[in-house]
Amino acid sequence: MSSGVTTIPVLDASELQDGQMKQVEFGKEGKVLLSKVRGRVQATSAFCTHYGAPLAKGTLESSGRVVCPWHGACFNVCTGDIEDAPALDAIHSFPCEVKDGKIYVTAREESTLKNNMSRPPAVSSLVLDSPDQEAVVIVGGGAATIHAVESLRLHGFGGSITVLSKEGYAPIDRTKLSKSLLTDLSKLQWRTPQQLKERYNVDLRNNVEVTAVDTDNKTVTVGGSEQVKYTKLILATGTTPRRLGLEGENLNGVNVLRQVPDAEKISAGVQKGKKLVVVGSSFISMELLIAVQKKELGAVHVVGSSKVPFAKVLGEQIGQSIMNYHQKNGVQFHMSGGLASIKPSATDPSSVGSVVLKDGTEIEADVVVLGVGVRPATEFLKGSKLESTIQKDGGLKVDGQLRVEGFEDVYAIGDIAVYPQAQGGVFKRIEHWNVASNHGRAVGETIGKRHDKLAAGFKKVPIFWSTQGMQLRYCGIGEGWDDVIIKGNPDEMKFVAYYCKEGKVIAVASMQMDPIVTRSAELLRLGIMPTPEELRGGKDLYTVDLAGA
Repeated sequence: MSSGVTTIPVLDASELQDGQMKQVEFGKEGKVLLSKVRGRVQATSAFCTHYGAPLAKGTLESSGRVVCPWHGACFNVCTGDIEDAPALDAIHSFPCEVKDGKIYVTAREESTLKNNMSRPPAVSSLVLDSPDQEAVVIVGGGAATIHAVESLRLHGFGGSITVLSKEGYAPIDRTKLSKSLLTDLSKLQWRTPQQLKERYNVDLRNNVEVTAVDTDNKTVTVGGSEQVKYTKLILATGTTPRRLGLEGENLNGVNVLRQVPDAEKISAGVQKGKKLVVVGSSFISMELLIAVQKKELGAVHVVGSSKVPFAKVLGEQIGQSIMNYHQKNGVQFHMSGGLASIKPSATDPSSVGSVVLKDGTEIEADVVVLGVGVRPATEFLKGSKLESTIQKDGGLKVDGQLRVEGFEDVYAIGDIAVYPQAQGGVFKRIEHWNVASNHGRAVGETIGKRHDKLAAGFKKVPIFWSTQGMQLRYCGIGEGWDDVIIKGNPDEMKFVAYYCKEGKVIAVASMQMDPIVTRSAELLRLGIMPTPEELRGGKDLYTVDLAGA
């Protein structure tokens, strides 16, 4: 394959209409995405840098924003820049022109290959050499943190960046823990510690615990004694798995799933013939069922408190269909109940042997996973002035700019942030990967550019996804929905569901209907989602014009 730059015709200009995208061949093996935005043709990489989805199957709007059909990552087709997470890398942008009725693209063919779809970030790692240099301290080591680091440097922040993390590794793609029990750090870490040090000039400190924050003196306390100074503080501590407070929770074989060592313990335990009990029917719990599906376990049980999984979020009909799928794969459900106790093994009193349900049923267990929810990791703020902003659920109340209310130089992002929603302005915590990532991007740009990027408030529509046999996609905030419109067949796990409240669509879920959820997220964001009456009347979301929005 030639490594030189070539210019070749890739498509007749008449075949690409305004507001349209097409994936075309480039050379022998390359592929390019062509987009026509307000009369101008743009050429970029053809694939999303998150998980490799074909962007031509996504959604294009008039600003040049293309939305990935799978997980909601957004890029600008005019520049290749990232506009929304979860992608961390931008895509290539290639020169193109229309000549003699043909669209010509200029590129190196290797830059158009799928395995070379991303371009290196143009980051600034300069550290100011002055007594009053700016210093950002980030507490936490998850999705919000890595996107904040990337955004800070991308937008010109030249001060020091210190990351204080309880975890023993650089920020990882945590979604892979529950979806596949992946534990290989080379496949989990977004950036290696070496990359963070050399490319971003980040002081990443692992296995450390922040025990206090002094907002008057602008310091955080590490390990009970060491003081670390900041000019801007970003709190991104995420959540902590809940426990049930039952005797036996500390037995060997009883696990939660949050960090890599948790996944390692579970993976080591779920060997052929072993019996697994999952307590809780949360999304993470149910994803674990897929991860162990080919392990040839002796038995798999789920203990849940509701009638069917996800009833509150997705409704009983869809929850029942997902439960049916798992039952066909051998999972036994014990719903509308709960756990009474965890008993040790008769042969090894230090390890779990069974669980006892509230109705007296005893289930043998070699491995127990507690998936009974999480709580914001904000206990270390008690006793500080920030304690006044902690809400009943443990989250920190922030304003539309993601600043902790009353503290100009302190931000709270991700799972701990109680922030005003784009839909209705209600203050709410959202425990979604995309939200945490986009919070980090937004705050990094605000600090890096030294202006209020969020002057109008954080206006992203939450998107999440879950592996439940088929990929479940969801966007919006469906809390309190009073009506649902389902099109398709949930029993076949092929459907779209529109969740409505007071005559408006507030959330959308789907399986095997891509890219309808990511398109719905754009319609909700732009305020042009069809009404429930229009949807019942057969309105097609793909006929709603995004090009002129």
